[in-house]
Amino acid sequence: MIMNYYSQITTQTWANGRHLVRCVKVIQETQDASTFCFMAEQPVLFFFKPGQFVTLELEIEGEQVMRSYTISSSPSVPYSFSITVKRMPHGKVSNWLHDNIKIGDELAVHGPVGNFNIMDHSADKVLFLSGGVGITPLMSMTRWLFDTNADVDVEFIHSARAPRDVIYHRELVHIFSRIPEFKLHVICENKNDIGEGWAGYRGYLTQPMLELMAPDYLEREIFCCGPAPYMEAVKRILRDKGFDMSRYHEESFGATPLDVKEDALELAGQAEADAEQLDYSEMLSVEFEGSGKSVRIQPGETVHAAASKLGLHIPKACGMGICGTCQVKLTSGEVEMDHNGGITDEDIAEGYILSCCSKPKEDIVVDF
Repeated sequence: MIMNYYSQITTQTWANGRHLVRCVKVIQETQDASTFCFMAEQPVLFFFKPGQFVTLELEIEGEQVMRSYTISSSPSVPYSFSITVKRMPHGKVSNWLHDNIKIGDELAVHGPVGNFNIMDHSADKVLFLSGGVGITPLMSMTRWLFDTNADVDVEFIHSARAPRDVIYHRELVHIFSRIPEFKLHVICENKNDIGEGWAGYRGYLTQPMLELMAPDYLEREIFCCGPAPYMEAVKRILRDKGFDMSRYHEESFGATPLDVKEDALELAGQAEADAEQLDYSEMLSVEFEGSGKSVRIQPGETVHAAASKLGLHIPKACGMGICGTCQVKLTSGEVEMDHNGGITDEDIAEGYILSCCSKPKEDIVVDF
């Protein structure tokens, strides 16, 4: 009986797609950041590349909402995965998660996907640069390197508003106290409330500060994640010093796309306005065999745009080929797909595409 149980556990492995998971733990990291831990109802090995992310499929006030979050846990702890979410001012999804998700709740996730990971860009010497909640993918990488006893020289520089805002601070101190090759540096913009001191770095990350903390930073593989102004400042420092930017990697999900219904109305209105100017001989047919619908589109339009014209809702979150939510199977024809890591080579080989960034090159048929 015991042997059969463990045999069942180890035969199920996570793969890119849609999965139902259950919240099993909520951890308060700071005053406005919490970690949500998930497991599958039937045990699954949640293996992913440290730095990758998932997209949550949620229903908020009767509306389906998709939002992508980096996995903050490590695949070295394989039977669960975690995301860490910070409350954002006017953040519809982040505030909803904090106020509503509790132990036992079920939800659907899509993934894991993402080119920003340490396995695809391995190196003997790395520099992690993070700002605020951008620490999450780098924490996943750090946990993985620590748990697997990797022979890697790690410099980790994290920027936060105040000492109390440093997510995972105690765990990071513990990890870096045990491995001589791991070095941690924390920069705080402000000190805490009256009575709480801070003896570490103050202000914002600058080139002299970077050189003081990691003198050999130009020789390292660099992974960066944080607010857009933070990452732009980092890139300016590196470019000014002649850093080989092919060794710089960053994570950014981009802007939140328009609501699907608004998107469909806009596309339909534009199609009507341009109808008289179309050369119908150049238009391409997109057939959705699962729904029995088809439409003709102009060259350069995406599969997702074709679906929207028909009122078909292919879920999407990023609209940039990053999150992988809009994956569908191409059963006939050829497309040009300009994605940003939201789909694996294995899925492409099996005929899958991302509808948001796939443009038909000829008449196509999609299984949707």
